[in-house]
Amino acid sequence: MRLRQIALVGKDLWDRKADIEAVLGLGSAYLDPGVGKYGLINQVWPIGDTFLEVVSPNEPGTTAGRLLEKRGGDGGYMAIFQTDDIESARTRFEVLGLRTISQADFDGVHMTHLHPKDIGGCIVSVDQMTPPERWEWGGPDWRAKVRTEVSTGIVGCELQGDDPGAMSASWAAVLDRPRSSFARGFRILMDDGGEVRFVEIGDGRGEGLSAFDVRVRNAAQVRANAAARGLIDTAGAVALCGTRVNLVEA
Repeated sequence: MRLRQIALVGKDLWDRKADIEAVLGLGSAYLDPGVGKYGLINQVWPIGDTFLEVVSPNEPGTTAGRLLEKRGGDGGYMAIFQTDDIESARTRFEVLGLRTISQADFDGVHMTHLHPKDIGGCIVSVDQMTPPERWEWGGPDWRAKVRTEVSTGIVGCELQGDDPGAMSASWAAVLDRPRSSFARGFRILMDDGGEVRFVEIGDGRGEGLSAFDVRVRNAAQVRANAAARGLIDTAGAVALCGTRVNLVEA
Protein backbone atom coordinates (compact mmCIF):
# COMPACT_ATOMS: atom_id res chain seq x y z
CA MET A 1 0.00 0.00 0.00
CA ARG A 2 1.45 3.36 -1.02
CA LEU A 3 0.26 6.92 -1.51
CA ARG A 4 0.46 7.44 -5.27
CA GLN A 5 -1.58 10.60 -5.99
CA ILE A 6 -2.97 13.69 -4.28
CA ALA A 7 -5.86 15.59 -5.84
CA LEU A 8 -6.75 19.19 -5.04
CA VAL A 9 -9.81 21.18 -6.07
CA GLY A 10 -9.48 24.69 -7.47
CA LYS A 11 -12.01 27.17 -8.77
CA ASP A 12 -9.67 28.46 -11.48
CA LEU A 13 -7.81 25.48 -12.93
CA TRP A 14 -5.50 27.44 -15.21
CA ASP A 15 -4.34 29.87 -12.53
CA ARG A 16 -3.61 26.96 -10.20
CA LYS A 17 -1.76 25.17 -13.02
CA ALA A 18 0.54 28.17 -13.50
CA ASP A 19 1.22 28.38 -9.75
CA ILE A 20 2.02 24.69 -9.35
CA GLU A 21 4.33 24.50 -12.34
CA ALA A 22 6.20 27.65 -11.32
CA VAL A 23 6.64 26.72 -7.66
CA LEU A 24 7.35 22.99 -7.91
CA GLY A 25 9.16 23.07 -11.26
CA LEU A 26 6.92 20.47 -12.89
CA GLY A 27 6.67 19.49 -16.54
CA SER A 28 3.61 19.44 -18.73
CA ALA A 29 0.37 18.02 -17.34
CA TYR A 30 -2.17 15.49 -18.59
CA LEU A 31 -5.85 16.32 -19.07
CA ASP A 32 -7.75 13.15 -18.17
CA PRO A 33 -10.96 12.94 -20.21
CA GLY A 34 -12.32 10.38 -17.73
CA VAL A 35 -13.12 13.03 -15.12
CA GLY A 36 -15.67 14.61 -17.43
CA LYS A 37 -18.34 12.18 -16.20
CA TYR A 38 -18.02 13.80 -12.77
CA GLY A 39 -18.56 17.30 -14.21
CA LEU A 40 -14.86 18.14 -13.89
CA ILE A 41 -11.83 19.18 -15.87
CA ASN A 42 -8.36 18.49 -14.55
CA GLN A 43 -4.60 18.58 -14.88
CA VAL A 44 -2.30 15.79 -13.61
CA TRP A 45 1.46 16.16 -13.17
CA PRO A 46 3.98 13.40 -12.49
CA ILE A 47 6.39 14.13 -9.63
CA GLY A 48 8.88 11.30 -9.88
CA ASP A 49 6.53 8.31 -10.01
CA THR A 50 3.85 9.99 -7.87
CA PHE A 51 1.20 12.40 -9.10
CA LEU A 52 -0.43 15.73 -8.26
CA GLU A 53 -3.84 16.56 -9.68
CA VAL A 54 -6.05 19.63 -9.65
CA VAL A 55 -9.72 19.25 -10.53
CA SER A 56 -12.13 22.07 -11.25
CA PRO A 57 -15.91 21.86 -11.75
CA ASN A 58 -17.12 22.84 -15.19
CA GLU A 59 -20.83 22.25 -14.58
CA PRO A 60 -23.16 22.90 -11.63
CA GLY A 61 -24.01 20.40 -8.89
CA THR A 62 -20.68 18.59 -8.61
CA THR A 63 -19.12 17.14 -5.47
CA ALA A 64 -16.05 19.26 -6.13
CA GLY A 65 -18.16 22.41 -6.42
CA ARG A 66 -19.91 21.68 -3.15
CA LEU A 67 -16.55 21.17 -1.45
CA LEU A 68 -15.34 24.56 -2.72
CA GLU A 69 -18.39 26.17 -1.11
CA LYS A 70 -18.19 24.17 2.12
CA ARG A 71 -14.52 24.92 2.79
CA GLY A 72 -14.59 28.49 1.51
CA GLY A 73 -12.29 28.06 -1.48
CA ASP A 74 -9.61 25.84 -2.99
CA GLY A 75 -8.32 22.89 -1.00
CA GLY A 76 -7.63 19.17 -0.76
CA TYR A 77 -9.96 16.78 -2.58
CA MET A 78 -8.72 13.17 -2.74
CA ALA A 79 -5.92 10.80 -1.72
CA ILE A 80 -5.29 7.86 -4.05
CA PHE A 81 -3.48 4.78 -2.80
CA GLN A 82 -2.04 1.92 -4.82
CA THR A 83 -2.36 -1.69 -3.75
CA ASP A 84 -1.28 -4.99 -5.27
CA ASP A 85 -4.40 -6.81 -4.00
CA ILE A 86 -7.58 -4.95 -4.89
CA GLU A 87 -9.83 -7.93 -4.19
CA SER A 88 -8.69 -8.16 -0.56
CA ALA A 89 -9.12 -4.41 -0.23
CA ARG A 90 -12.67 -4.52 -1.60
CA THR A 91 -13.57 -7.41 0.69
CA ARG A 92 -12.26 -5.35 3.61
CA PHE A 93 -14.37 -2.35 2.58
CA GLU A 94 -17.47 -4.53 2.43
CA VAL A 95 -16.80 -6.00 5.87
CA LEU A 96 -16.30 -2.47 7.23
CA GLY A 97 -19.65 -1.41 5.75
CA LEU A 98 -18.14 1.36 3.61
CA ARG A 99 -20.06 2.95 0.78
CA THR A 100 -18.51 3.03 -2.68
CA ILE A 101 -19.15 6.17 -4.72
CA SER A 102 -17.37 4.98 -7.87
CA GLN A 103 -15.79 1.72 -8.97
CA ALA A 104 -14.30 0.53 -12.25
CA ASP A 105 -12.41 -2.41 -13.72
CA PHE A 106 -10.96 -2.25 -17.21
CA ASP A 107 -7.81 -3.18 -19.12
CA GLY A 108 -5.61 -3.85 -16.08
CA VAL A 109 -7.02 -0.92 -14.09
CA HIS A 110 -9.06 -1.39 -10.90
CA MET A 111 -10.24 1.51 -8.76
CA THR A 112 -12.63 2.03 -5.84
CA HIS A 113 -13.63 5.45 -4.49
CA LEU A 114 -14.89 5.44 -0.90
CA HIS A 115 -17.46 7.86 0.50
CA PRO A 116 -15.69 10.49 2.61
CA LYS A 117 -18.49 10.58 5.19
CA ASP A 118 -17.72 6.97 6.07
CA ILE A 119 -14.04 7.54 6.88
CA GLY A 120 -13.58 11.31 7.25
CA GLY A 121 -11.22 13.84 5.71
CA CYS A 122 -11.57 13.43 1.96
CA ILE A 123 -12.41 10.98 -0.79
CA VAL A 124 -10.10 7.96 -0.66
CA SER A 125 -9.45 5.80 -3.70
CA VAL A 126 -7.65 2.46 -3.57
CA ASP A 127 -6.42 1.39 -7.00
CA GLN A 128 -4.48 -1.44 -8.61
CA MET A 129 -2.60 -1.17 -11.89
CA THR A 130 -1.12 -3.87 -14.11
CA PRO A 131 1.83 -3.59 -14.40
CA PRO A 132 2.31 -1.85 -11.02
CA GLU A 133 4.44 0.98 -12.41
CA ARG A 134 1.62 1.98 -14.74
CA TRP A 135 -0.59 4.91 -13.68
CA GLU A 136 -3.67 5.35 -15.83
CA TRP A 137 -4.62 8.71 -14.34
CA GLY A 138 -1.30 10.25 -15.39
CA GLY A 139 -1.77 9.42 -19.06
CA PRO A 140 -0.05 6.94 -21.38
CA ASP A 141 3.20 8.91 -21.69
CA TRP A 142 3.58 10.28 -18.15
CA ARG A 143 7.22 9.18 -17.90
CA ALA A 144 8.17 11.56 -20.72
CA LYS A 145 6.73 14.46 -18.71
CA VAL A 146 8.70 13.85 -15.50
CA ARG A 147 10.97 16.69 -14.37
CA THR A 148 12.90 16.23 -11.15
CA GLU A 149 15.24 19.22 -11.11
CA VAL A 150 13.13 20.83 -8.35
CA SER A 151 10.65 18.27 -6.93
CA THR A 152 11.13 14.51 -6.82
CA GLY A 153 8.02 12.99 -5.22
CA ILE A 154 4.96 13.26 -3.00
CA VAL A 155 5.82 11.58 0.29
CA GLY A 156 2.88 12.27 2.59
CA CYS A 157 -0.34 14.11 3.33
CA GLU A 158 -2.17 15.53 6.34
CA LEU A 159 -5.86 15.40 7.24
CA GLN A 160 -7.46 17.66 9.85
CA GLY A 161 -10.62 16.98 11.82
CA ASP A 162 -12.41 17.40 15.13
CA ASP A 163 -11.39 13.90 16.25
CA PRO A 164 -8.04 12.86 14.71
CA GLY A 165 -8.05 9.67 16.76
CA ALA A 166 -11.33 8.41 15.31
CA MET A 167 -10.43 9.50 11.78
CA SER A 168 -7.03 7.82 11.91
CA ALA A 169 -8.61 4.61 13.22
CA SER A 170 -11.00 4.58 10.25
CA TRP A 171 -8.19 5.15 7.76
CA ALA A 172 -6.00 2.50 9.39
CA ALA A 173 -8.81 -0.03 8.91
CA VAL A 174 -9.33 1.05 5.29
CA LEU A 175 -5.64 0.89 4.42
CA ASP A 176 -4.96 -2.17 6.59
CA ARG A 177 -1.98 -0.40 8.14
CA PRO A 178 -1.13 0.25 11.81
CA ARG A 179 -1.31 3.77 13.20
CA SER A 180 0.85 5.42 15.84
CA SER A 181 0.74 8.66 17.77
CA PHE A 182 3.06 11.63 17.38
CA ALA A 183 3.24 15.08 18.93
CA ARG A 184 0.34 16.60 16.96
CA GLY A 185 -1.89 13.57 16.46
CA PHE A 186 -1.65 10.22 14.68
CA ARG A 187 0.14 8.83 11.64
CA ILE A 188 -0.03 5.83 9.33
CA LEU A 189 3.16 4.76 7.57
CA MET A 190 3.08 3.41 4.03
CA ASP A 191 5.16 0.55 2.66
CA ASP A 192 7.36 2.94 0.66
CA GLY A 193 8.15 5.20 3.63
CA GLY A 194 5.43 7.76 2.95
CA GLU A 195 2.96 8.73 5.66
CA VAL A 196 -0.56 10.00 6.30
CA ARG A 197 -1.04 12.23 9.35
CA PHE A 198 -4.17 13.18 11.28
CA VAL A 199 -4.31 16.39 13.31
CA GLU A 200 -6.83 18.75 14.86
CA ILE A 201 -8.36 21.50 12.73
CA GLY A 202 -5.93 24.40 12.69
CA ASP A 203 -7.14 26.82 10.03
CA GLY A 204 -10.85 27.33 10.72
CA ARG A 205 -11.85 25.70 7.43
CA GLY A 206 -13.26 22.50 8.84
CA GLU A 207 -12.41 18.88 8.20
CA GLY A 208 -10.36 18.06 5.15
CA LEU A 209 -7.10 17.33 3.40
CA SER A 210 -5.08 20.27 4.65
CA ALA A 211 -1.50 19.57 3.53
CA PHE A 212 0.72 17.32 1.47
CA ASP A 213 4.46 16.67 1.60
CA VAL A 214 6.76 17.06 -1.40
CA ARG A 215 10.38 15.93 -1.47
CA VAL A 216 12.44 18.72 -3.06
CA ARG A 217 16.10 19.28 -3.85
CA ASN A 218 16.32 22.80 -2.45
CA ALA A 219 13.58 23.91 -0.05
CA ALA A 220 14.84 27.50 0.06
CA GLN A 221 14.51 27.81 -3.71
CA VAL A 222 10.96 26.41 -3.69
CA ARG A 223 10.01 28.86 -0.95
CA ALA A 224 11.49 31.68 -3.02
CA ASN A 225 9.47 30.51 -6.04
CA ALA A 226 6.32 30.58 -3.90
CA ALA A 227 7.10 33.97 -2.34
CA ALA A 228 7.55 35.50 -5.79
CA ARG A 229 3.95 34.52 -6.60
CA GLY A 230 2.50 35.48 -3.20
CA LEU A 231 1.99 31.85 -2.21
CA ILE A 232 3.30 31.91 1.36
CA ASP A 233 0.44 31.63 3.86
CA THR A 234 0.01 33.46 7.16
CA ALA A 235 1.86 30.67 9.00
CA GLY A 236 4.86 31.05 6.68
CA ALA A 237 4.24 27.85 4.70
CA VAL A 238 4.08 27.36 0.96
CA ALA A 239 0.42 27.10 -0.09
CA LEU A 240 -0.80 25.79 -3.45
CA CYS A 241 -4.47 25.56 -4.41
CA GLY A 242 -5.54 26.37 -0.85
CA THR A 243 -3.41 23.56 0.57
CA ARG A 244 -0.22 23.75 2.64
CA VAL A 245 2.85 22.15 1.07
CA ASN A 246 5.41 20.70 3.48
CA LEU A 247 8.83 20.71 1.85
CA VAL A 248 11.00 17.67 2.61
CA GLU A 249 14.52 18.31 1.45
CA ALA A 250 16.15 15.32 -0.23
